[in-house]
Amino acid sequence: MARTVAIGIQDFEEIIREDYFYIDKTAFIREWWKSGDKVTLIARPRRFGKTLNISMLEAFFSNRYQDRGDLFEGLHIWQYEEYRKLQGTYPVISLSFARVKESDYKTARKKICEILMNLYSKNVFLRDSEVLTDKDREYFDRISTEMDDSDATSALYQLSDYLFRYYGKKVIILLDEYDTPMQEAYVSGYWEEFTAFIRSLFNSTFKTNPNMERAVMTGITRVSKESIFSDLNNLEVVTTTTDKYVTAFGFTEEEVFASMDEMGLTDKEGVKRWYDGFVFGEVEDIYNPWSIINYLDKRKFSTYWANTSSNSLVGKLIRESGVSCKKTFEKLLHGETIMVPVDEQIVYNTLYNDESAIWSLLLATGYLKVLHFQVDAESDYDEEYPIYTMTLTNEEVRRMFYRMVKNWFSQTKESYNGFIEAMLAGDLKLMNKHMTHMCETVFSYFDTGKGRMGDEPERFYHGFVLGLVVSMSKEYHVRSNRESGYGRYDIMIYPKEQTGVSTGMKPSFGSKLSFGSKPSFGSKPSFGRLKNALIMEFKVHDQEDEKDLSETVGVALAQIEEKNYAAELKALGFPEENIKKYGFAFEGKKVLIGEYVG
Repeated sequence: MARTVAIGIQDFEEIIREDYFYIDKTAFIREWWKSGDKVTLIARPRRFGKTLNISMLEAFFSNRYQDRGDLFEGLHIWQYEEYRKLQGTYPVISLSFARVKESDYKTARKKICEILMNLYSKNVFLRDSEVLTDKDREYFDRISTEMDDSDATSALYQLSDYLFRYYGKKVIILLDEYDTPMQEAYVSGYWEEFTAFIRSLFNSTFKTNPNMERAVMTGITRVSKESIFSDLNNLEVVTTTTDKYVTAFGFTEEEVFASMDEMGLTDKEGVKRWYDGFVFGEVEDIYNPWSIINYLDKRKFSTYWANTSSNSLVGKLIRESGVSCKKTFEKLLHGETIMVPVDEQIVYNTLYNDESAIWSLLLATGYLKVLHFQVDAESDYDEEYPIYTMTLTNEEVRRMFYRMVKNWFSQTKESYNGFIEAMLAGDLKLMNKHMTHMCETVFSYFDTGKGRMGDEPERFYHGFVLGLVVSMSKEYHVRSNRESGYGRYDIMIYPKEQTGVSTGMKPSFGSKLSFGSKPSFGSKPSFGRLKNALIMEFKVHDQEDEKDLSETVGVALAQIEEKNYAAELKALGFPEENIKKYGFAFEGKKVLIGEYVG
């Protein structure tokens, strides 16, 4: 009989006690203990079993679980006699920063102090024990949400000391989601204050702590050593490209297919397309566990993992990034691979200034998978970092990014759909109307011309290009910045087939479009017969050389002709009369579109 698939339970004891669906990951216990590493930092994407594995480590080592070997009977670790003797024999300090998602430093610091205070409450029996002195008790009583930095950053160090004195054994420290507050601190603008506090806490806890046996930290990213780990020289960092613990987080293909057999599910190719694609170290075919568990429970494909938490930072970085980043991201949306330099250390305060940091973040968060990497001294890239060949991880991730780009234009969805319809119908007046409304509504959303990565007004229209890719790619080829004739055009759009079949349905952003009906956002549209291909050239108004936007449009249209951008379309069989050529002129939020008339 198939086991019950329980969603969202991260407590190891509860899963085993209730005999819920569980894939045995206890081999991780032995692999970690045998390594002998003093402090281990493991970075894996969200919802990849980090919290459950931390709970498993606590249940195995903590003396609070003394004589609870029943939790591990029948599991991999229990076949080793020497490890049976280890079960329930260590004092363990286990904590999580998962709840620390505050918008200001004061509240974030208070939340961490609350977590530390709760640890002391959990071990309140120590206060009145004979192993503590009066001064120790004074310190114990000072632990509160209002304690000063000196007491707060020493709290785990002191608790380790008290537990060692009480049990006569060094402690194991387990810290889950160590980097959650780091991202919040960066996004909310209190990075410097917060990292100084955390650096002191980590130094006291993990470096200068003589009463710590070993420690494990888990998170999504490997925050740069300079930010918070500058004093830790005993840290073993395990990332997605490291050949350690490669099957301890996530499900292998063998595990997934066996689970499907247990549940009577047969579409293994579909599961592979949707949820496979993660690569840890040299092990391929790692599956997303959160999505697999939800699929086993609900028995249908959906973007379970992509919906589990906000991707606001990733979306913001790509949306406000410069031209180069958006062009690279466009390749990913087209299903292509990219080659970029990657430093797996995430330096949060350089994310807006260093494009490679964005790809590092996307790799760490599981949205990109590594196909190959190399250090190439002849490369044009910085030799300091290896060159990674990467692509989107799987179908679930692709759909997540498509939805993210759609949301960029959600404020102006009717104008966006209206513009595409007018463009394909050749209605220049409506094109200008809808584009003007879009610029007025979402121009600043892309931080155009004012962003932290430079004064690039191209941000908006390259974001617009990504929107076209998402909204039209099912029936049209949408290409940008490709060579044709004697130069590189900005945008080229042409149908994948010369004719389409109209179903009479209303159009939606993100799929086919129909003519002659009011656009609707979120419904399935269609398109009718299509004969025209389109070329677009974007220009920013040059106040010194061009008296108005009309002249700028003229420059754009002249460039299309002079550079013979239509050559590629003609080679594909489109006659000159079926190639529409548009020049776009921008000046701040003002825009003017003109059409070439031969």
